[in-house]
Amino acid sequence: MANSFPNRPKLLRGAFVEYGLSIPPLIVTFQFNPVSISRSRSNTFSAPGSEEGTLRQFHQRYSDLTEIRDLQQVSVEPETITNLEVRFDATDKLNEGNFITEQFGISPQLATLELMMHPKGESLLGAALSSLLGSSGGFSFTGGEKPPMILFIWGRKKVLPVNITSMSINEEEFTPELNPIRATVSVDLTVIEGKNIPYLYSKAMKEAMSVLNLANLPDIASTIVPI
Repeated sequence: MANSFPNRPKLLRGAFVEYGLSIPPLIVTFQFNPVSISRSRSNTFSAPGSEEGTLRQFHQRYSDLTEIRDLQQVSVEPETITNLEVRFDATDKLNEGNFITEQFGISPQLATLELMMHPKGESLLGAALSSLLGSSGGFSFTGGEKPPMILFIWGRKKVLPVNITSMSINEEEFTPELNPIRATVSVDLTVIEGKNIPYLYSKAMKEAMSVLNLANLPDIASTIVPI
């Protein structure tokens, strides 16, 4: 059947993808993109040196804002993404007669998400496959005693390396064999910032978006209060 809307843009889906090559690979594509994303970042400012007193007292000593900016100390916390909700629903695939879904519901997707918080060294399947391949230490860029490194992919402009700090899974409705049919997964993420390539790429995209904001200068100039 021909597409009734040939000019309709292709829908991109978010995903969690394990960074590096491992056995088994951990990849989960969002069946439904989250309807909202809550992001936060905090900076803590302090006076330079214990002899300067409180931050307010430090500010009162100077009249030059540039000097205050250069002298005050700041601790920059990494960006966090909280209560990111990802939903899964097996209804459509059950109606299509999908064999895996009929046998297991959405258990494969949920299991993959859960393994993203477990040390790779605890993977029985990974250890067995690594043994068959002749690798006693496991085939992974992630240390066996640590959880895998995850990339949160959200479109073409955001490929963020993250730590999954918490995960809550709410399963709803089950097959006769008690496999879940629907579920909502809520996760909290901490972005891994620094010199790594995925973060630098995402940061460059953010800076490019900021440059595009200059197109709004005529509107801004006509509405803000002159300083």
